[in-house]
Amino acid sequence: MKNQKTKRFMVLLVITLTTSVLAHGLPLKNNYETTIENTVKYKKINIQGIDVAYREAGNPKNPAIVLLHGFPSSSHQYRKVLNALSDEFYLIAPDYPGFGNSDFPSATSYEYTFDNLANTIEVFLEKLKIRSYALMIQDYGAPIGLRIATKYPERITAIINQNGNAYKEGLGPAWKDVKAFWANRSPETEKALLPVFSIEGLKWQYTHGTRNPENVNPDTWHLDYLRMSRPNAHKVNLDLFYDYQNNIKLYPKWQKYFRDNQPPLLIVWGKNDAFFPESGAQAFKKDVKSIDYNIYDTGHFALEEESKSIIKKIRFFLKKNGVK
Repeated sequence: MKNQKTKRFMVLLVITLTTSVLAHGLPLKNNYETTIENTVKYKKINIQGIDVAYREAGNPKNPAIVLLHGFPSSSHQYRKVLNALSDEFYLIAPDYPGFGNSDFPSATSYEYTFDNLANTIEVFLEKLKIRSYALMIQDYGAPIGLRIATKYPERITAIINQNGNAYKEGLGPAWKDVKAFWANRSPETEKALLPVFSIEGLKWQYTHGTRNPENVNPDTWHLDYLRMSRPNAHKVNLDLFYDYQNNIKLYPKWQKYFRDNQPPLLIVWGKNDAFFPESGAQAFKKDVKSIDYNIYDTGHFALEEESKSIIKKIRFFLKKNGVK
């Protein structure tokens, strides 16, 4: 008798749950299929003799987002975005040569300049046949992505900008030693920059300006430190620091691109960034008529502390601007 009551209760429970699911229009399947679809894949492709690593997520039939990372990071900085948005978008996040899991060619076999990094990423996108995409840029991702955008404005469906600078107003106080380095490259000015590559210096870049440093996963700077500890890594990154001054010379060209093309622009900016403070975000208002403008009380890597809010903004912004 007790067993019959138990069976009757279980049958009623199944019927109730099924009715509830159907009433709310929810699919009668488990989450396994969704989990498989949203899995990030870790791939490599040979670009002009260099294996470029990249993270891929989502269905290639969906609208594409190309995510370009900053210094000293890699595509790892976009891990939360890839996992969250792969249900509706196709996301590609490459590691530049010398960064992340890409090859680290010597400075004698690969020219570490922003022109050349942008050329590598341009060829990378061509090889993957990605010719229409939104750009997400941060730090180094800005000079690399904006070189490509000015060359192929028709390919850019939108720009998501998280502390990616294009104005002199956006160069903050943390550039002091780099500017001295630009004025006179010498053993002394190089030595002044070496703390940037230390474990303490890398941690500072992730945690400075955050509301709570405990919100930032320490794996981030420890991964970067391992890469910065490879032979010749300091030399290569000093070369890129030195070349960064050539990005500033291109600021007028990029500003003209914004004025002439008016791409949909989402600003999601950490205002406490010592490298690119909020004044860099405000400067875009001079050239872009309509901006979805969002400032966060956090630092250089805003996604570490504000990923939930920023990802929600990205989804809404892209759909609003027809990138869906």
